[in-house]
Amino acid sequence: MAGVSLKCGDCGALLKSVEEAQEHADLTSHSNFSESTEAVLNLVCTACGKPCRSKTETDLHTKRTGHTEFVDKTLEAVKPINLEAPKKVTESEEAVDASSSHQSEEMVVPEVDKKLLEELELMGFPTARATRALHYSGNASLEAAVNWVVEHENDPDVDQMPMVPVNSKVEEPKPSLTPEEVKLKAQELRERAHKKKEEEEKRMEREREKERIRVGRELLEAKRIEEENERKRLLALRKAEKEEEKRAREKIRQKLEEDKAERRRRLGLPPEDPAVVKPSSPVVEEKKSSLPVRPATKAEQMRECLRSLKQSHKDEDAKVKRAFQTLLTYIGNVAKNPDEEKFRKIRLTNQTFQDRVGSLNGGIEFFELCGFEKIEGDEFLFLPRNKVDMAVLNSAGSELNSAINNPFFGVL
Repeated sequence: MAGVSLKCGDCGALLKSVEEAQEHADLTSHSNFSESTEAVLNLVCTACGKPCRSKTETDLHTKRTGHTEFVDKTLEAVKPINLEAPKKVTESEEAVDASSSHQSEEMVVPEVDKKLLEELELMGFPTARATRALHYSGNASLEAAVNWVVEHENDPDVDQMPMVPVNSKVEEPKPSLTPEEVKLKAQELRERAHKKKEEEEKRMEREREKERIRVGRELLEAKRIEEENERKRLLALRKAEKEEEKRAREKIRQKLEEDKAERRRRLGLPPEDPAVVKPSSPVVEEKKSSLPVRPATKAEQMRECLRSLKQSHKDEDAKVKRAFQTLLTYIGNVAKNPDEEKFRKIRLTNQTFQDRVGSLNGGIEFFELCGFEKIEGDEFLFLPRNKVDMAVLNSAGSELNSAINNPFFGVL
């Protein structure tokens, strides 16, 4: 297979063509070249289109610009190198080559603008690199030399002193800048570099902010999913508890039916016929409906109030139980210390009271059934001393105890 690159045996540099090898030989005086099947990389930045010839160049480009994605187009540009391609040479060139072959040309360091060289050295560039930059930028200006260094800082021979033949024609250096112009130019370069650095920092800050926003959204989404899963778990748990309660009630009903049948058997009565019992139920209901309605007692009203409270917050068992216990504490304090006004007066705006009882449907109503009244623009609940009824308070305590200890309270 024909080689796709030329490799310098002196420094290991890979070159894409015979012309590049010739230029490399002119700059470095290296002459040991051989064909290689290793292609010179052609990595093109997808953001700005800059081609890079090696991994080192891509790393440096990423560090300088922040661009990280490159397209490998090495195979698209690979062409075999033919070292034996004929070269047309004119007779005059042959004569010049013949005459020059008898003379070995002496190589010397090219002349460059001394003031520009000093400025580059003051900026921190090595002498060899500064000389090479000025030579290949044509001694045009300080900025042109700096730009050349930036573009060729990855060249393997960037810090080697350039050499040119003694007889080569050297262009006269352009007039150098005055000290004031040099200072202004240096200041302009520093400001430009500072501005570029600020823009890069702003861009990086925007990228970091985008990353923080993305991470924040992911955390919020993860939290939402976790809360949703927890809600589903609690719903499934409550459903299982309700089914368990239903099965328990069914067992109790079956047990009652069995006890009833056993009592009938012991008394010598025939088993109860369900077909006979069922038709009689509408008759009983009609008889009941004809009876006068008995007003609900205070205890029944309290029981209905507590049942309504639990039904309104049936999915918050812990909150309902805490409300019942808080009500029992308030009523118990009044029953034990009826003469103490601090136990008979409750501030409705108290945050603890609101969290435990006041914000729940039926909490304030239960206190009113116990004799409490709203005073001072509905800011307080107050139980006057002359309206303290120990029987009512005892009934309230009994109903609260039943609601707390009965697992089936408010279920049916």
